[in-house]
Amino acid sequence: MALVKNQIHFFTESAQMIKSFFSLATASAVLALVSISPAQAAVDADAAQTLFKKNDCTKCHAVDKSKKGPSLQKIAAKYKGKADGEEKVIKNMTTSPKVKLDDGTEEEHKAINTKDQAAIKNLAAWILSQ
Repeated sequence: MALVKNQIHFFTESAQMIKSFFSLATASAVLALVSISPAQAAVDADAAQTLFKKNDCTKCHAVDKSKKGPSLQKIAAKYKGKADGEEKVIKNMTTSPKVKLDDGTEEEHKAINTKDQAAIKNLAAWILSQ
C-alpha cells in the first residue's frame, strides 16, 4: 500500500513539474514577443528611403558599399545593439558634426532637413536594420 501511495505521489509531483515547465516556457515566449521594441517591429523602409534620398544622403552613403562616407551596413555594425546606438545615429544626422571621411579628410556632416522626430527615428531605425 505504501508503495502505491509513493508512486501516486511521484506521478502527481511529476505532472505538476511538467505543468510548471510549460507555464514557464509559455511565459518566456510571450515576454520575448512583448520585448520587441516598436522601432524594431515597425520600420517604414519606404519612408526612410524617401527621406534618405530627399536629403541627398546617397551622395556619400550607400547601403552596402562605402562612398565618400561609410556604408549603412558599416554604420549599423558600429551602433546596432548598443544602448545609445540609435541616439548616436540621430545625433550625427541632426547636429552637423565634423566627420572623418573614408579618404581621411574631414567635413561637416549635412543635417537631415526635417523637424519630424518620428521620421528621424524611423530613418535611424532603418539605418540600424541594414
